[in-house]
Amino acid sequence: MPVEHYENFPVASLLVPARLRRPIEVIYRFARSADDIADEGEATPPERLAALAAYQAELDRIASGQPPQTALFVDLAAVIAQHALPIQLFRDLLDAFAQDVVKKRYADYPELLDYCRRSANPVGRLVLHLFGRTEPEHLEQSDCICSALQLINFWQDVAVDWQKDRVYIPQTDLPHFRISEADIAAGRWSAEWAALMDFEIDRASRLMQLGAPLVHALPGRLGWEIRLTVQGGLRILERLRQVRGDVFHRRPKLGKADWLVLAVRAFRM
Repeated sequence: MPVEHYENFPVASLLVPARLRRPIEVIYRFARSADDIADEGEATPPERLAALAAYQAELDRIASGQPPQTALFVDLAAVIAQHALPIQLFRDLLDAFAQDVVKKRYADYPELLDYCRRSANPVGRLVLHLFGRTEPEHLEQSDCICSALQLINFWQDVAVDWQKDRVYIPQTDLPHFRISEADIAAGRWSAEWAALMDFEIDRASRLMQLGAPLVHALPGRLGWEIRLTVQGGLRILERLRQVRGDVFHRRPKLGKADWLVLAVRAFRM
């Protein structure tokens, strides 16, 4: 599907069965547009929260059997009904986006993971529901992959998030590595910063490895989609290590040449 935003990972690609591309696209439009409400443009925090509350009201209408009032939610209601998707997963996403408007720091790693539980994990769970693969073990593995992808995005975007007055690196980690927010503000790379980023990269990598066995439990094309997603995340972590965590001057992202690497590694999983 065409998207306006740069994405590291495949979205509703040709590897997804044709019958599910439309539902995944609708879910993606919901998540992307809600995220943009929280992040993009010049709206004030109260205006952003009001717009997200309007999204919640549309979910309430769907939950109560009333017709939605906007085209996006008409499409979403049809997808929810057709595939029996848990509406709470959509509520969790909106809750995380609303949190982004008002919360700018995370005290420790467990608090950050709780945010990932609502900001990222619902997407993976929705995909598994679409495929009818909702065994507890698979849901937990999906959570690990999605949380890892969210963390990877945080480490990749430290400098970008600082411009929005957001710091997703847990506050307890900064003094442990003798780093302060002044270092982030100045875009100051140091050996201490590299050590901090190695520590955070290791966390994301461990989560990804815990979730990776999911690819062997999923049917053909979905399994390949998740293989590429896992390898895409690991490739970003690899590039972060190559620049020793210097996201201030050499923010890593995937290019065309990386896709061949991802394909080979996905085949070997």
